[in-house]
Amino acid sequence: MTVIAKMQSRTIRAVYTLQERLDTEDRERGDVPGWVLITIMTAGLVTALWATAQGALTGLFNSAVHGVTGGGK
Repeated sequence: MTVIAKMQSRTIRAVYTLQERLDTEDRERGDVPGWVLITIMTAGLVTALWATAQGALTGLFNSAVHGVTGGGK
């Protein structure tokens, strides 16, 4: 194999490899990252808990603040 043929072969392999990598990245762009799903699910859980236990959570928070500042006694 001549030097030019070797260089041509390497160049073609590099182009195909690059094309495969670019194609793979394009296919994954539509996926939602895991941290986005975790954030949305956490926000949903907090909203659901707050809606069902708002009175108890507010009382717990006020009691804790008064206990720290000494305003409760």
